Amino acid sequence: MPEIFRFFGYSFFFYSREHEPVHVEGKDGYAVYDLVGDVFVLREKQGIKSNDQRKIEAVISDNRDIIIKRWMEHFEK
Repeated sequence: MPEIFRFFGYSFFFYSREHEPVHVEGKDGYAVYDLVGDVFVLREKQGIKSNDQRKIEAVISDNRDIIIKRWMEHFEK
């Protein structure tokens, strides 16, 4: 379960056995985002407040290239 980074008390990561999704977990809940085309789209969310969701989505959008790069590095091993 490689962690990509941490922001606002949330861990952004992916599971080694999955393809594409970005998981986000924190003390309040979790969310899962899928890469659809060239953007990440919310698939599932539980317990995350709307304000935190906006922050999470901004982090994902601003760091899209880093997320994809880390994913590719991991799976190209």
